[in-house]
Amino acid sequence: MAWYQLFFQFEGIAEATIQSDDWAWLREFSRGDGDLERYIEDLSRPGALTASLNWYRANLAPRMPGSPRQLPPVTAPVLGVWSTGDHYLDGERMEKSGARVDGSWRYEVIPGASHWIPLDAPDRLNELLLDWLR
Repeated sequence: MAWYQLFFQFEGIAEATIQSDDWAWLREFSRGDGDLERYIEDLSRPGALTASLNWYRANLAPRMPGSPRQLPPVTAPVLGVWSTGDHYLDGERMEKSGARVDGSWRYEVIPGASHWIPLDAPDRLNELLLDWLR
């Protein structure tokens, strides 16, 4: 589901592809989710697209083969929230991430929302966050 993260590693190529033909790649990739026209307006500012792709480049840099680095379990309380309409992340991975949490773990699903939960289901998300933070 996250193949695009590898594509974003190709500096210059990713930027050119995403912007070409009036942002056609981004329009198709987004599947109408989120506030696409606002995203395009923001990403059109000088350097903004590269800056946004650099987040993926810093977090998914190619690594040498070998055993994965073992990280200690998370000891802080964790709330995992996933939406059934997310085309980019799957609920199974979110749910399984609870195995890496030694602190309290709670997993919530918001039906029908896309990848952009704060835009699609702000009231439900705020309700979950306020309850969690109490």
